[in-house]
Amino acid sequence: MTTIALVGIDLGKRTFHVHAQDGHSNEVLRRQLNRSQLIRWLANLPPCTVAFESCCGAHWLSWKLREFGHTPRMIDPRRVRPFVSGNKHDFADAQAICEAACRPLIRSIEPKTPDQLALASLHRIREARVAERTACINQTHALLLEFGMGMASSKAMMGALPGIVEDASNLLPSTSRQMLITLYEHYRYLCERINELDALIQARLRDDDLAVRLQEVPGIGPITASALCAEAAQARQCASSRDFAASLGLTPRQHSTGGKTSMRGITKRGDGTLRRLLVQCARILLMRKDQREDAMVQWARRLSARRHTNVVACALAAKLARILWAILVRGQRYAAHPVAVTAA
Repeated sequence: MTTIALVGIDLGKRTFHVHAQDGHSNEVLRRQLNRSQLIRWLANLPPCTVAFESCCGAHWLSWKLREFGHTPRMIDPRRVRPFVSGNKHDFADAQAICEAACRPLIRSIEPKTPDQLALASLHRIREARVAERTACINQTHALLLEFGMGMASSKAMMGALPGIVEDASNLLPSTSRQMLITLYEHYRYLCERINELDALIQARLRDDDLAVRLQEVPGIGPITASALCAEAAQARQCASSRDFAASLGLTPRQHSTGGKTSMRGITKRGDGTLRRLLVQCARILLMRKDQREDAMVQWARRLSARRHTNVVACALAAKLARILWAILVRGQRYAAHPVAVTAA
């Protein structure tokens, strides 16, 4: 009987397409299974490497595979797409997953633990509520602008909305007043839900030593610290702090040819949420740079004198990412470096 060395699975909601290979990359098995059939087949399969794309249900499958003694390899779908040969179908995707898993330069994504996955899901839900609240504010601003009330689209506008509705001197018809009341109530509902999610995140971080050490870094708050705790496995996969900053897309994109080096904007690779949070933390530090006198803020102040604010924010975010990598991987604590005093 031929020994199966590598299995590629194209994940689906109800059906799973399996492509198995031996140690010489020869096809051994190609089969379509449902969820229960897949679990029984994997439980009876001798230990081997099982590869699949990182999508919905991938973390659950990783936990099951480790229970069965297999080695899971979760791969970014963008790395799998170039290996699809011919027409795209489910078995071709499973075969492409095997091809990508055989390449040593393609990294695997470390599966999250159930607690990390729950924390990441909490952040995704909060981001959706914040985006919905922003859309509600923009709808209200557009409606008021149609009737000649040009107000800034902000939370202050929403706070003044009840007074606008009750003001009989404006040209708002009764239908628009009812819509504004509905938008205001929906805005209040979203604010309550976001506050509840913030309270859950802060309660989750009180007993977490890693989150406490992360918040010792200047500019890092509860939201960023909890997001980093959820993505701690990504930091452990990086060999150095520079690799971690590069994995978040905070390093310059290189486009060189003919021996001429050309460095452009940041790559924007990896997790966009972590990158956005770190850039926001960097902007907060730049806004409060006059209140701090450590070496990192002095470096940012010198850089601000000759570069654009956006460039300085991305550079400071990359520096924060390197500091956070040392805390996540090496278990260190943040210690601010004092400014060196030079003699006149």
